[in-house]
Amino acid sequence: MLLRRIVPSLLLGCLVPLLPAAEAARPAAAAYAAGPKTRDGIGKYYFGREIAQVMGHQGASWLERPEREEEERTDLLVEALELKPGMVVADVGAGSGYFSWRMAQRVGPTGTVYGTDIQQEFLDLLMANMRKRKVGEIVKPVLGTVQDPKLPDGSCDLILLVDVYHELDYPYEMTAAMVRALKPGGRLVLVEYRGEDPKVPIKLLHKMTAEQVKKELAVQPIAFERNIARLPWQHILVFRKS
Repeated sequence: MLLRRIVPSLLLGCLVPLLPAAEAARPAAAAYAAGPKTRDGIGKYYFGREIAQVMGHQGASWLERPEREEEERTDLLVEALELKPGMVVADVGAGSGYFSWRMAQRVGPTGTVYGTDIQQEFLDLLMANMRKRKVGEIVKPVLGTVQDPKLPDGSCDLILLVDVYHELDYPYEMTAAMVRALKPGGRLVLVEYRGEDPKVPIKLLHKMTAEQVKKELAVQPIAFERNIARLPWQHILVFRKS
């Protein structure tokens, strides 16, 4: 995702509505549309934003690169989550488990971390890494789908997505499922590279503005709480279920 490039102007006036099977359950404001497909996108638009292509398991080395903590200050992100022993949390789009094991250290043996991904190859790598780091009993692998992370309803104190939301094929359905999985008062935390900042060295479709995220989640029964401005490149956007 490094080496930002300029994406051609989006011809949003030419978008064509898409009608997936779940259309009846989705409000009109949250319709999907087909439009110009750019190099890094899938040609599907949500609230005027082209959805980015998903990173495959072949990109695991990018997630585990040694310089990641210094570049992104992932230590500050984990601190900002305010995790406590005994919490039940989820790492959606867990990949290789970079954050899963860090979260497991915070929630401890009395807590649970659901590491969910849509690629079995990632889950296999995730659990190999968790066993190596001695948190295999805390982290539970979950194979989700593009519309459902398969988390138990009302189970989670916090759900974290790090650089994942912009790649969701079905952002409305996935977010609705995550909200169902939260306990009352539970937090949904989206971490996204800042689309407002041209100096962030990430491809355009793999960045999001805070306003775009808030606009897309406004159709869900969840309230925006705050934007934690603590990281060099990313937003920490916190939403809470009432």
